Amino acid sequence: MDLAAVAMDEKCSRGRRWPEPMHPYRGEYARDRDRVIHSRAFRRLEAKTQVFTTRYSDHFRNRLTHTIEVAQIARTVAQALGLNTELAEALALVHDIGHPPFGHAGEMRLHELMRDFGDRFDHNLHALRIVEQFEQRYLDFPGLNLTFEVREGIVKHSRDYAPAELPELAEYQLDLRPPIEAQLMNAVDEIAYNSADLDDGFEARLLQIGMLREELPFFTDVYDEVDRSHPGGRTKLKIGETIKRLLDCLATDLIEQTRGRISASDAKNTDDIRRLPRRLVGFSTQVAKTNSELKRFLYRRLYDHPAIVEERDRSVNALEQLFRYYLAHLESLPKYYSELAAREAPHRVVCDYIAGMTDHFLLRQHRELVGHAAST
Repeated sequence: MDLAAVAMDEKCSRGRRWPEPMHPYRGEYARDRDRVIHSRAFRRLEAKTQVFTTRYSDHFRNRLTHTIEVAQIARTVAQALGLNTELAEALALVHDIGHPPFGHAGEMRLHELMRDFGDRFDHNLHALRIVEQFEQRYLDFPGLNLTFEVREGIVKHSRDYAPAELPELAEYQLDLRPPIEAQLMNAVDEIAYNSADLDDGFEARLLQIGMLREELPFFTDVYDEVDRSHPGGRTKLKIGETIKRLLDCLATDLIEQTRGRISASDAKNTDDIRRLPRRLVGFSTQVAKTNSELKRFLYRRLYDHPAIVEERDRSVNALEQLFRYYLAHLESLPKYYSELAAREAPHRVVCDYIAGMTDHFLLRQHRELVGHAAST
């Protein structure tokens, strides 16, 4: 089967909300990719935490470098499968643009705060608001005016929402699957952060080789192969080579399994992919088990390490205190947001403002506003 038949053909795109003339030498999804890269929200990812803050070192991944690594893997996998690489790259670059400060911990705390108002915070849905409303760069329309398929992928790349759950997003056909390019995102995201977090965990000396040999047999098998071929090599470089081989194993399995599932589905085009009852992208049973074991190990040994937890808790507590301060002092918001809070739900305005902050800016605002209020 020619897998290119199920690739998203931009000639079949549902287009942009505000029609624009075609570019003379760039495709529509390439233009979307470039608009994301030039957005302020994308640049702010550089100062948002992935796992480690810059207090540890400036060598570790941040949310921006993680996003670039996801885009590299996404493009490689998409190309191997004959899919639309420009769409895959655009989706990878935009997939984390809605993340608030302090990673998933910040997202969880914002969601908890919003639930008190019968509302929610979801970084995918926030990303859609960013590209449709908050980014103001063009004279002719609000937002970035991305194609339907990229906006759809922002909403649907990592999970299926029930149509009744989000009736305001009916245009994105929540009862249908997204194109294969969007379905790739969750898996390539996991490949990127699992391998990168292992690397950064070793660099931070929170993970040790003995720990992995004891708890991750598949890591030991690969490391022993590397050790036999390079017995005199530096341990740090042998660990790096092991992680690269694990990444390659995960990516290769993803390509092979997805190719097989697409072929077995009898889907002939993207419309067929949309109508299938379940997504097709995924790992084999054994590799999915390996990936899950690695994720559990990282939670147990890295994400829940006391040094990480202490700083994470301090950071998200500052986020909560600043959220509550702004709600009680709407006049402290920038003029645009304070005026907006007079017309819209204040909790949503405050949430949107905080979600757009970098880690450093939030901590500085907390110090200047909350710290000052506490001392007076």
